[in-house]
Amino acid sequence: MGIFSFFSKKNKEQDKVQEKQELNEGLKKTKESVFSKLSRAIVGKSKVDDEVLDNLEEALVTSDVGVDTTLKIIDRIQKRVARDKFLNTSELNSILKEEIAGLLSESSQNDNDNCGIPDTDEPYVIMVVGVNGVGKTTTIGKLANMFKKAGLSVMLGAADTFRAAAVDQLKIWAERAGVPIVSQGMGADPASVAYDTVASAKANNVDVVIIDTAGRLHNKVHLMNELSKIKKVMQKVIPNAPQEILLVIDASTGQNAIEQTKQFTQATDVNALAITKLDGTAKGGVVLGISDQFKIPVKYIGVGEKIDDLQLFDKYQFVETLFSIE
Repeated sequence: MGIFSFFSKKNKEQDKVQEKQELNEGLKKTKESVFSKLSRAIVGKSKVDDEVLDNLEEALVTSDVGVDTTLKIIDRIQKRVARDKFLNTSELNSILKEEIAGLLSESSQNDNDNCGIPDTDEPYVIMVVGVNGVGKTTTIGKLANMFKKAGLSVMLGAADTFRAAAVDQLKIWAERAGVPIVSQGMGADPASVAYDTVASAKANNVDVVIIDTAGRLHNKVHLMNELSKIKKVMQKVIPNAPQEILLVIDASTGQNAIEQTKQFTQATDVNALAITKLDGTAKGGVVLGISDQFKIPVKYIGVGEKIDDLQLFDKYQFVETLFSIE
């Protein structure tokens, strides 16, 4: 192993340690909430019985895991109780961890190589959707920074032309991340902006294109038509664009995040999720509910406000951190 390889490996290991620390800090409120509820669920009990399962069900539902996903978890634990005859409440933590990791494995995927961006001959186009206020534009800026740090070239497209603030904010993030941006200002045709961005990216051999879109949901038909138009014009340049439609969801909105996911998956072909603001909420359980209910991979999670506080979602590390006892 050469000296460069040695230091490269060491830096990656240091980055992993830092990410785990940031994730641990980012999930602090959720962990405290979940653990306090789980502790109350098993207080005074030595084995997992019907009362413990009822209490556990309530603890998970009130942690914003969601009713359907909670019932799946409870059903799995009931089957283990029936199979093993006797389960200690002291084992419940590790059992929960196993079952939730199993649930996420069925509806998610781990692809941490190259920041989850596959090698392609043409630019990899990500169209970002989500309602206003969820951290959509901020997430785009953080993604641009992540990809650039990984050695990828990035270009942004300011196709949220409904609000002047959205274009201006994206320009600020482009400057912070040190990446080019294509914009035509407020009121411009979003599809025109997207077309120009993709055409420019292709001409300049850019690796990743990130297109911002308007965060309106009050008129689903209008939103669907707008997103369809954006996709069609981009496909004139790159036939399979966008390869990724990334829905940004705010974890702090809890069950409302599940409703937003439902609305957007009906409006367009969402195939990846970014869940933001996990550091500011005790409702991190919504990650489990959304991933399970919609069978769409959670690809990125936001665990802080700094430009580096966006991580590739690692389901194993997430569950390990959520149930780790300090």
